[in-house]
Amino acid sequence: MKMSAKMENALPPVSLHKLRSLAIVVDSKEARNTLKVKKLLSWLSRIGVKYVTLYDMEGILKKSLAESQGDLPNGMLHKDRMMIELLSFIDSKEGIAKAASFLCNKYLRDELGNCEGKDLSITESDISDTLNVIGCGGPEPDLLLVYGPVRCHLGFPAWRLRYTEIIHMGSLNSMKYGDILTALYEFSKKKQNYGT
Repeated sequence: MKMSAKMENALPPVSLHKLRSLAIVVDSKEARNTLKVKKLLSWLSRIGVKYVTLYDMEGILKKSLAESQGDLPNGMLHKDRMMIELLSFIDSKEGIAKAASFLCNKYLRDELGNCEGKDLSITESDISDTLNVIGCGGPEPDLLLVYGPVRCHLGFPAWRLRYTEIIHMGSLNSMKYGDILTALYEFSKKKQNYGT
């Protein structure tokens, strides 16, 4: 569907200087509509988004896009000037299990011999560093767009959502280019306070 120049000019200008990473969560039932997902990715590339994490719980998108693109190293895909990371619930589950095992082995090996009187606590940065070491870290999205009937992140890795703005976009079947531009425009106006 081509958009008229008059319609495109009526949409708000979008500044992407705050948006380093965008995440898209698609309900698994709607993820079967890969043509819509590809159209969405095409629009995001045209707008100028550089990094997208695409997630659905069952891994339908990962399978279908992998089939069309061949082998995807580490679930990564390049489209035009955009990097696309493909995730599913199993990636989250395996990621946290691997991180827990890695930390447990590290503390058993490094710390137990020297634990007399020491506090064996694991910090948030320990977990974050470990997830990056095992390849399950990835960037925290600045904005997460949710497509589907429910208003939740549907199992997207919670450790990557600490400061993420989440917007429910409704059904993927009713997605509109203008709605995406509006969501990006609204995000660009937000002031995020991270605390002290």
